[in-house]
Amino acid sequence: MSNLSSEDVDLPSLDEAQAFMEQHPDLQFVDLLIADMNGIVRGKRIDRSALKKAFTSGVALPASLYGLNIQGTTVEETGLGLEIGDSDRICLPVPGTLAMEPWQARPIAQCLMSMYEDRETPFFADPRMILKSIVRKFKELGLTPVTAFELEFYLIDQENVSGRPQPPRSPISGKRPESVQVYSIDELDEYTDLLMDVITTARAQNLPADTIVAESAPGQFEINLMHVDDPVRSCDNATLLRRVIKSVAYDHEMDTTFMAKPYADQAGNGMHLHISLVDDKGNNIFAMEEGEEPNDMLRWALGGMLETLDQYFAILCPHINSYRRFSPEFFVPMAATWGIENRTTALRIPGGDPKATRIEHRVAGTDANPYLMMAAMLSAMHYGISNRIEPPAPVSGNAYDQFDPTLPNNLRDALRALAASPVMNEYLGSEFLDVFIACKESELTEFERTISDLEYSWYLHTV
Repeated sequence: MSNLSSEDVDLPSLDEAQAFMEQHPDLQFVDLLIADMNGIVRGKRIDRSALKKAFTSGVALPASLYGLNIQGTTVEETGLGLEIGDSDRICLPVPGTLAMEPWQARPIAQCLMSMYEDRETPFFADPRMILKSIVRKFKELGLTPVTAFELEFYLIDQENVSGRPQPPRSPISGKRPESVQVYSIDELDEYTDLLMDVITTARAQNLPADTIVAESAPGQFEINLMHVDDPVRSCDNATLLRRVIKSVAYDHEMDTTFMAKPYADQAGNGMHLHISLVDDKGNNIFAMEEGEEPNDMLRWALGGMLETLDQYFAILCPHINSYRRFSPEFFVPMAATWGIENRTTALRIPGGDPKATRIEHRVAGTDANPYLMMAAMLSAMHYGISNRIEPPAPVSGNAYDQFDPTLPNNLRDALRALAASPVMNEYLGSEFLDVFIACKESELTEFERTISDLEYSWYLHTV
């Protein structure tokens, strides 16, 4: 069943569209965007003359948009395709997301959308709506999640080698990066025009992009988004930032990938999420002075997130490639652990200002859908607080040396754990999980049917 409610409806105002067109009289087109089950942005482009109608009546898109696999093909097992006549649903603009696309040669704007059964009923398979239903549970407790994403990505050349990626040539030296120089300023300087254009473009779209660092592999970078007190907006920001990064890279004759593990011998792309909770007076209820033990609310939140980590793992790692990230030498946690200022654990409590005490979830890859990732983590946190789940003892030192890998190491096992999870079925809704799992199982089946080049190399003439 679904937990969605009319309380999750947030209808747009025609005044926003009218004010935007007055502010941008040269506007020609608007891209209406909606993120599918994989977090891939889809939609349609409309003429400016149709914008007011979109804000008052919405636009029609097929419900099967949420039944697409990673290749963009409808998975009929979801029940959202031919079984319902591939019928449309109404999609309405998300208030506050109308913005220009600075990378376009023509004056084109964009706006996010959500899908509805009707103007009072959210569509059960829209991940954005699923997240809103979870946030509502925190509001009922008088709490607001404050969240921030960190996104890792690779710059890659537009020309692949036999279908495989390679780092792009530096616009300054003309050389391809080869060494691992984490936090290197020189690496940032090599691609400074592109990276600064990403930040400038993001801010032009009101996306709170903050810090850029060179990460753990050639051509790998991380961009941080500043924390906001609306988890749905936080995911909007992460979704749109990925689009900015890709679009700006194309303008610089480069490409990007958020694939979890594009290079076998290099670090994968992670997406860390920072979460704290504030009460109705704006106080961080996790606040912890240096040397203090975590308070009840922080412990229970940790307990829920750790107890159910294997149950929502398929949402954090939704693709077959996702599981190739997990290796101790690349700092990807493989057991349900937590610690204070410990980057070898799945959940980390960063140090610093006690008022900024938060949980950093360090497991997901950048290939995860931000809305589903947030929804799963907040569900686990709410479950832990509601049931006063105590976490295991915190870990000091290298968690990789102290704990054997216990989290799922393949998509099939992760999907089985998700399907059997009473917590995720209760919070995310069984109808929604049926659709998500059907999409992922379809991809897995097709992948397993494909005979790889390595199999031919190993077996064709040897057995």
